[in-house]
Amino acid sequence: MTNDVNWWSRAEWAERYLARRDDIPHRAEGYLALVEHIPADWRRVLDLGTGDGYTLGFVLGEEPSVRGVGVDFSVAMLERARARFAEDARVEIVEHDLDRPLSSALGRFDLVVSSFAIHHCADERKRALYGEVFSLLEPGGRFLDLEHVASATPALHDGFLAAIGMTPVEDDPSNKLASVSEQLGWLDALGFVDVDCHWKWRELALLAGVKPG
Repeated sequence: MTNDVNWWSRAEWAERYLARRDDIPHRAEGYLALVEHIPADWRRVLDLGTGDGYTLGFVLGEEPSVRGVGVDFSVAMLERARARFAEDARVEIVEHDLDRPLSSALGRFDLVVSSFAIHHCADERKRALYGEVFSLLEPGGRFLDLEHVASATPALHDGFLAAIGMTPVEDDPSNKLASVSEQLGWLDALGFVDVDCHWKWRELALLAGVKPG
């Protein structure tokens, strides 16, 4: 049975995550790995599930001339993102639920990023979303997805929860985790090249692919 639960529309759930985000072990390493794989001569970036705009701001800090679009569906997160970029004319924040198809009206991008958001979509939707990302990328554009992925066994999953200071009872019921190998297979089948997992710590991983150019 598909897990249809998604608590991220609840303001208190979003605030709960933001309060403990910086305490997640090795999280900063994932962001540094993401920056290492940003393509050269990029001009426009899309951030899927931008939340409070942390990842979008982190990426834009690498190149002041780049413009960015962040999408999210959480009212609480959108408010924070809009406040973060209120004085930044380079950034547009758009309300959009990743369970719905991405619109071509968003435009074209040299880089699409996401951080710990897509795992709240069902697997069928994840795969469709990756196809939509492919369509929005310019030739040679890159997809960098810093993601929460599935462990190989329940014991390893419990070990991950313990490592981040959580118990199974506290686990996010919105999670719909897929393995690294499964998701890399989807990217490959959709036409991405140089598909790889560039970084991983337990259930945190950086998945990537390039649109042929």
